[in-house]
Amino acid sequence: MTLVVIGIFTACHAFGAVEAGDPENVPAKRAPRKLPAGGPVLAAWVEPDFPFFSSVLDARKAGADLPKDNLTPRGLVLNLGRDFWACFDPDLLRMSVVWRGKGVTPKALAPGSYIDGSRKTGTGETNLPTPVGSVWLANGIYAGWQTGGTISLHDPREPAPSPEEVGRGPIAESLGRFNALRLLGDGVVLDYTVGAVRVREENTVAGEGEQATVERRFEVAPSKSPLRLVLGRVAEGMAVRVGTAPGDAPAVLLSVENAVWTAMVPAHSETLAFVVALAPKEVAVNPVPKPLAARPPRPRWPQEVLTKVKRSMEKSAYVVDSVELPAVNPWKRGVRPGDIQFLRDGTGVMVTLDGDVWLAKGLSDASDAPRWRRFASGLHEPMSLAIRDDEIFVFDKNGIWKLRDTNGDGEADVHEMFSNAFGQTADMREFPATIRLAPGGEFVIAKGGQQATYEGKHNGSVLRVSADGRTSTVLGYGFRQPSIGVNPRTGLVTASDQEGPYVPSTPIQIVSDRQFYGFLAPFKPREAYPSPPAEPLTWVPHTVIASAISQIWLLGAKMGPLNDAMLQVSFNKPEIFAVLINDRTPRMQAAVVAVTPQLEFPPLNGSVNPSDGQLYVAGFQVLGWGNVIDVPAGLGRVRYTGAPSTLPRAVVPMKDGVLLTFDVALDPKAATDPASYSLQTWSYRRTYKYGSAQYKLDGTPGQDALVASSAYLSQDRRQVFVGVPGMEPVQQLRMGWALTTAVGGAFTGDASTTVYQLAAFDSVREGFGEIKVDLTPRVAVAEAAGPVTVEEGKRLAQLFACVACHADVYNPVSARSGPPWQGLYGKERPVFIEGKKTAVLADDEYLRESILAPTAKIAAGFEKGEYAMPSFAGVLSETQVESLILYIKSLR
Repeated sequence: MTLVVIGIFTACHAFGAVEAGDPENVPAKRAPRKLPAGGPVLAAWVEPDFPFFSSVLDARKAGADLPKDNLTPRGLVLNLGRDFWACFDPDLLRMSVVWRGKGVTPKALAPGSYIDGSRKTGTGETNLPTPVGSVWLANGIYAGWQTGGTISLHDPREPAPSPEEVGRGPIAESLGRFNALRLLGDGVVLDYTVGAVRVREENTVAGEGEQATVERRFEVAPSKSPLRLVLGRVAEGMAVRVGTAPGDAPAVLLSVENAVWTAMVPAHSETLAFVVALAPKEVAVNPVPKPLAARPPRPRWPQEVLTKVKRSMEKSAYVVDSVELPAVNPWKRGVRPGDIQFLRDGTGVMVTLDGDVWLAKGLSDASDAPRWRRFASGLHEPMSLAIRDDEIFVFDKNGIWKLRDTNGDGEADVHEMFSNAFGQTADMREFPATIRLAPGGEFVIAKGGQQATYEGKHNGSVLRVSADGRTSTVLGYGFRQPSIGVNPRTGLVTASDQEGPYVPSTPIQIVSDRQFYGFLAPFKPREAYPSPPAEPLTWVPHTVIASAISQIWLLGAKMGPLNDAMLQVSFNKPEIFAVLINDRTPRMQAAVVAVTPQLEFPPLNGSVNPSDGQLYVAGFQVLGWGNVIDVPAGLGRVRYTGAPSTLPRAVVPMKDGVLLTFDVALDPKAATDPASYSLQTWSYRRTYKYGSAQYKLDGTPGQDALVASSAYLSQDRRQVFVGVPGMEPVQQLRMGWALTTAVGGAFTGDASTTVYQLAAFDSVREGFGEIKVDLTPRVAVAEAAGPVTVEEGKRLAQLFACVACHADVYNPVSARSGPPWQGLYGKERPVFIEGKKTAVLADDEYLRESILAPTAKIAAGFEKGEYAMPSFAGVLSETQVESLILYIKSLR
């Protein structure tokens, strides 16, 4: 694998060139920066020649005479040119703000981190993007179009659980619905309905300098009833004027109600065109409506970007090829991919955090030279997308967009609002985490849940969106930060979550029946659960997967033994895991095993390419989550080479032990030696505190060791039954093995599972013949596996899961629960002895004591840790301890 690095820094302010004196513009003062090895310098996050972008917008402090509740969670920010901006709210069909200035403060996730890749994502609704400049007009939280004799300045939507929360989703469709954003010429036309009446709107600037005027141009389809356009409150010194088409068209009349300007649109039998102009009072304005011409959109990104694929030279069954991203492009646009999905012809569709969609052809070609075209932009921090009938659906904070290229020029010219039938707050961590297609044409989405100010409707929920996009239903709630997968055949919905408050370790959940999954917001009463939290399909130790993301089904793949398998993506540390479903008991269970070595980029989502049947995975650094690597983004192809795979097909806890199934024949000597296996068990506690310690059966911190008493090889030599006395249901079972294939290849592995039920072992049915499992307790000391060597120490570190807690390479943002081993030996180390801090030399005796009596001296920085290392006294032989020490000493 090679590093795939893209630029994440820019020389310009993220939302335009804000003046240097602006206190919100600290990043703008930074000099242009390049990434190592000549990484590209990026242009500004807001591209001056693209007509819109999406953002939360907080205008609650826009002016003394303007609304104090003006917060737009879903904002389409229109770049009108000449330093004029307007924000349209597609939920309420209102123009929330019009202003003159330099854009929006870069406080949101995408623009803020575009400049500073280390910037952490904020929480709550108090430090949000705001307009930069002078606000000319603003609206409060009410519908922008209404019917009836008087206007209402109240929110017509059903309240959120917190009445103060304004992110309630769209108004009822009977009142209006946002349909699409259409690119025409250099601008955009907003397309929506008021009741059943179609409205098309374009916003432009007329005049120059101090004579400039903002114009809202409308075409309203025939209406049997009058309509009221709520224009808003204007700043002091501003004026509103209206103009209608000459001829027999009825006049649109302006009025002011409760300091709010409105326009009465009378009933009319033909399409009615009119224009509303906003300008300083002293500017002479005579607005004249002009029909919205059917101006074809011009291609903005006609150039192709050529990149390369570097194939891995590893010899294992599953390798990772590095796919170069189109980071060097004519527009100097950053590329931080969140997901890649595929059209039927193998064209890759990749979405980026910064609101772009790219198409890639030739990803599976023998030339290893994919060709990229930029397809769309302006989206609201999307992280995933889905394909249905070769149509592209992107889930962002605005909703689910269907992107359409209606004129065949290779770029999306219609952003159709397929669905916004769910809430979206302004909370910065209500991420649009995942969208996946379900078998009936519906979509399943997952939304971030770390709300910190108010309780929204759907924070931390997994929802099913109907096939027509008009309705949504909650499948499960109470997630902290869920990412999902959907089985395309069965419709099974799964989700991971992030360890944290109320989430004791990494879970993989089955989502159904509107169950509660355990997480509560910090402003809720502690541990007052609305119902008992659902237990996961399996827990995964935090040291194995510190940050779980999406699940991927390899249906239709050409991935050898992994065909049709479910995979779990691990963001930190970056790996791909197989989820081995165990359906031998009434309750579904699963074990998790690693497929790849550590990836060299942070993965988030991916899918199978129908052209080559291989798995493609994309990802970027999610700010605030941390990772053991510091590569900002990448795209990789997980490729099956055809080499023998030593991954297990099944790991099944049973009443008398554990059944392991492999795809390769095993060497009988290692397979039938009980010393080839190690097992530990522990439990967790769900509390309001962050994560959980590991607890023994007696309730003390630590792990209980199970000792294999016997091991049996099946007649085809591809299965092992490991006899284990005392098998019981437990929250976490970790099992490791060190085996050899029949042709002499040594390999190690481990699996993690939650044991709810134990199946019975039938030796004849399983292919072992007539055997009686020997459950005679065995002395809990592993036999020496050979001479004292570095290689043996490395093998033991894997077998006994030492590497799950102790990294062999130092990284300051490592999520491991113990100190790293690299550079440890021979150095003075601060430690705590019975609560008192002192310094000791990390020599052979210190390492020996740390293995056999780990709580005698606790490394500084880990004295308050939630994890208690178990003692290996009586588990490891003396020569094995010596090998471990030698291995640690080698990690200089």
